[in-house]
Amino acid sequence: MGMDYLLIGVDGGATKVSAWEVDYEKSNNTFSLGNAHASISYRDIDGYISNFTPVEINTQLAERNHIIQPTDDEAQQSSVYSKACAKAIMEIVNQAGHKPVLIGLGMPGLKTDDKRGIAVVANGPRMINYSDELEHDLVQAGIPLAAPVSHLGSDADYCGIGENYADEGLFRTSENAYYLGGGTGVADAMKIDGKLLAFDHAKAWIAKTWEMKSAEGLPLEQVTAVGGIQKTYAGIAGTSVEELNDKGVYPLQIAELANRGDDFALQTYDIVNSNLARLIYDRLVTLNVGWQHLFEFVNPNKPQPENKHPYLGNLFDKIVIGQRLGDLFDSSSGSKVVKAPVLRQLNELIQHSKFLSPQVKDYYSNLSEIIKTSKLREAPALGAGIDAYFSNN
Repeated sequence: MGMDYLLIGVDGGATKVSAWEVDYEKSNNTFSLGNAHASISYRDIDGYISNFTPVEINTQLAERNHIIQPTDDEAQQSSVYSKACAKAIMEIVNQAGHKPVLIGLGMPGLKTDDKRGIAVVANGPRMINYSDELEHDLVQAGIPLAAPVSHLGSDADYCGIGENYADEGLFRTSENAYYLGGGTGVADAMKIDGKLLAFDHAKAWIAKTWEMKSAEGLPLEQVTAVGGIQKTYAGIAGTSVEELNDKGVYPLQIAELANRGDDFALQTYDIVNSNLARLIYDRLVTLNVGWQHLFEFVNPNKPQPENKHPYLGNLFDKIVIGQRLGDLFDSSSGSKVVKAPVLRQLNELIQHSKFLSPQVKDYYSNLSEIIKTSKLREAPALGAGIDAYFSNN
């Protein structure tokens, strides 16, 4: 690797933190995951509040514009989260060797003004001093920092960065690509005209998946994220997500049930597949001819995107399905009850589109060559490490 520090990428999730050593190959400017990795559950850290309830989101948004006042529970849970991250980093150091560490961090939520903390988050505590607490814990443990944490990034942006700079990344060989990653939530990323373009920088003309509503009036994330698929099945089957977890019934198992003709599972994937097809269709249309109001928004007050943007007329050469949603597409049952129906429905939407020209319809006529599943392991952690490298070099 040739670096005088240990490069570490961290993916801070809703229930655990995952950290990976990241290697850099200077000869071809590519990155890959190293051998050292660690995953720490927050609930395994002393002081974890198992029944923690997030502050109401509108209160968080209001305080963000004035003075953020974390509750005592938030302060305690924030300390737990930073200690979990510090512990994961310590494990990487113990595995990979003692060097100063350079850390990239991907975290959910809206960031503080200095980008080193979390100001608004739906499913956890606000952590306005997260980077400070983490750095304090590491220094106390005798782990030197190559540089302070530059900023907290988003897992969605980091998926795009990982796909663009990993040797096996699918953005690497694309001019125009869209990435849809599904796990607990949904990650959107894109590369346009050969350059990564964060959704936050394109929000005037395109919406994130989590902002949009499904045909059933649900948050679109709920029927496209892998966690949401499980929740949808639980509702149809008259059970609970907790019971499904106890029985080991996750989206892959639900796909197997659908493949065997289970009615509840088939109903679930009818909903999932139609919304995935509509979502990808929306992306193709929006890039080529601008926003066409194909979705309503979870927040009815969200301004409508503009239908003009600098990239009109472009076509995606690649649609990348990643994370656990990609695993679902690639599974033996998922390829039959998810991937194949999604491609079929998407093709029908394209060929019957009133927005796309005959030339564009012809371009997208072979979707199996355009829609690919990502082989990139732990894309958000990899992207976090890559971002830290570029931020400090």
